[in-house]
Amino acid sequence: MKTKSAILLGMILLLGAAAFAQDRIELFGEYSYLHFSPTISGLNSRSFNGGGAGAQLNFLKIFGIKAEFMGYGSTAFTTTFNSTLILPGGVIPAGTYTSQGDMFTYLLGPVIRIPIPKVTPFAEVLFGGSNTNGYVNLENSINTGGGNISKTPTQHPFTMAFGGGIDIAITKHIAIRPGEIDYVLTRYTNPLTSTNNQNNFRYCGGFVFKF
Repeated sequence: MKTKSAILLGMILLLGAAAFAQDRIELFGEYSYLHFSPTISGLNSRSFNGGGAGAQLNFLKIFGIKAEFMGYGSTAFTTTFNSTLILPGGVIPAGTYTSQGDMFTYLLGPVIRIPIPKVTPFAEVLFGGSNTNGYVNLENSINTGGGNISKTPTQHPFTMAFGGGIDIAITKHIAIRPGEIDYVLTRYTNPLTSTNNQNNFRYCGGFVFKF
């Protein structure tokens, strides 16, 4: 919760500062795809589709502070364990389990921009938190199928995104963002094996409105 509060406070300060700036404010809306890699043996990666919005306050044309909020929903998927697994977090009987989940991320951090005519490449490092019910839904599916997995409390772990993208100007105040690629680190504590550090991939694309 402390991480989430810090991000919300940062967003408020960013928008407050933006109110006194001229030609420095960017608001954006994006589609986002997140390829999530759970740290559970036998559990396949998840594909999350979603999107979100945020704001960026730019300084000296090359430096900015960005805040973003993204939400994702996953489609149902099936996971098969060929043999019974006895793990620190419980027992998973051999079988096939179906579950789904969603995820939310809230991130804040610096952006380096290269403002050349019509095109603006950028790189970013964002820090914050995230939340997903994917683990809880998987545990429910396993327990319904005869397993014995203890329920995971709600987690808001440290989350980081590192990457970059490009904006292409359409008009003076509107740009299209054809691609932003990020490595996303999440630190969910896996209830089955007590591991963390999920290494994920993210793509974003959308529109940027400049003021």
